[in-house]
This record gives sequence, structure tokens and C-alpha cells, in this order.
Amino acid sequence: MRALPNRRSTPTETVGLGYGFLGVLIFSLTLPATRVAVASFDPTEVGLGRALVAAIPAAALLALTRQPLPSRQQLGSLIVVIAGVILGFPFLSAWALRQVPAAHGAIMIGLLPLATAFAGAVRGGERPSPLFWISSMVGSAVVVVYALLNGAGQLQAADLALLGAVAAAAIGYAEGARLARVIGGWQVISWALVIAAPFISVPVLIAISNHGIAAPPIAWLSFGYVALFSQFLGFFAWYHGLALGGVARVSQLQLLQPFLTLLASAFLLHEQVTLLTILVALLVVGTVAIGRRAAVVRPAMASEHPAGLPPGDDGLPLPPRLD
Repeated sequence: MRALPNRRSTPTETVGLGYGFLGVLIFSLTLPATRVAVASFDPTEVGLGRALVAAIPAAALLALTRQPLPSRQQLGSLIVVIAGVILGFPFLSAWALRQVPAAHGAIMIGLLPLATAFAGAVRGGERPSPLFWISSMVGSAVVVVYALLNGAGQLQAADLALLGAVAAAAIGYAEGARLARVIGGWQVISWALVIAAPFISVPVLIAISNHGIAAPPIAWLSFGYVALFSQFLGFFAWYHGLALGGVARVSQLQLLQPFLTLLASAFLLHEQVTLLTILVALLVVGTVAIGRRAAVVRPAMASEHPAGLPPGDDGLPLPPRLD
């Protein structure tokens, strides 16, 4: 197994970055939309219900295009994706945003690029340099200090939930990107939604029976956004971008997400964005940017190739086999 040297972006990586940016642009409105939705709906209705709604067009698309059933090995990867981006991140973030503003959540989510790169490194056998790990620890420390300052000297339960959401999303992103190289990006999220639907329908129906679904139009509009865009269409671009451009490289586009979310929170929710919040956002972006520039040695592995691309034709190291 040979190590791949650092190199400039290939045309395929550039395309991957374009798809990745589109995904980040869609995801940047997730927290403000969730904040609006959970003001009227129960967190379970929003966090899990959005996936239940998204499973409907996902199932239709899979049926119309006659997609083959996932193999047993691919099913294992899909379970990881489900745990991360259908259960973990949506539910934990929805619960947290009933207690903290979307702008506060945006700072915590600022750790997601580094967490995603870390998950990709662990899953793909990459060896990050010491500088990478130093920047990771500094970034984490900045976020914890911010949480302490805003929580009267102690971490709030919402902060812990948001950190859990970050971890869940990072794992789901890395595993989904790995599987997308084999079956395609939209197929990954579609199969994950369809497989998860029977299991999440039970808690969603219980929540509906206990809390109802009466809500103003703005809440329904926000719920529709997180269901169709954040939980479904956004992953078409995101997983395809990660598969083409690589997890470590494309995940760094999430550096833009806190700023886009802060702007959306200010304009759509009229939340106050303090100077401290802006400074912390800049510090987090700075530490993750240093981590992005740090050397990461990636092993070359033989594998299946993405649909429509011969092995190695995308200029990327081939991912590990799923079987």
C-alpha cells in the first residue's frame, strides 16, 4: 500500500467542490428553518418526521429508476448513514434548537467540517499530520469556551446535544460518501430514508397523537424545507460532491455554513448576532482552515468504482471495498 502525495485539485475535484457548495448552501438554512418549525411542532415531529416525509419521494424515485436492492454489505453502510444523518443529527439538533437560538447552533455546527474530515480519515485509513490534530484541539477549545460564556459558566444540555449532532453527522457524511462512490449519491440518501421509514414512523405517530400537528403556515413551510431540501435534495449534491472531491477536501466547504446560517438567522428570524458570536465564528473557521492545509497522507486502495467512471478516472484514491 503506497501513500499518495499531496497534489493540486483535479477537474473532477473541482466539480466535486461545486456540488459540495450547493449542498452547503441548502444545509445552511436548516438550523433557522428547524428553529421556526420546533416553535410549533414537537422536536420528534420535526427531527424524525422530516425523514418520514422525505421517504415518500425517495421511494418513488427508486421505483421509477428501477434501482437494484442494496447488497448485504451496502446495507451495513446504510445503517450507519441512517444513524448519523436521519436519526442522530436531525433529532438532536431539533431538540437543542428549542432551547438555543439558531445563531448559537451555527457556531457549534462550525466544528462539523473538522469532525467530518476526522471521520473520513479514520474510515479511509488516512494519517493526518500533528498540525491537523493541534488545530482540531484548538477549534474544539474555542467552541467549548463560547458555550461556557453563553451558558453562565456551564455547558447547557443543548450544547451537548449539538456536539452529539455534529458527531452523528460527521460519521454519516463519511460513510455516505464512501458508499456514494459505489452506488451514487442520491441512491445513498434515498435508500437510507426508505429503510429507516418503518422504524421512525412509530415515534413520529406517537408524537403526533400526543402533540398534534396544528401549526401556522410559516411552521409548515419551514418543516417542508427541512424535509424536502435539508433531508433529501441537499444530500444529492452533498454526497455526490464528497464522492468526487474527497471527504477531507469537500467537507471544508462547510466552513461557509456558520456564516450563511448566521446571515439567515439575522434576516429571517431577526436574531441578534453579537460581536462575540462573529469573533468565535472567525476563530473556528481559522482553526479548521489550518487543519485543512495540514498534510494528510492517504493510502491508495483498490476498490469498486463510481457509476459512470472507470477506476481511478476521477483522479482520486480509490476507496476501500465495501465487501
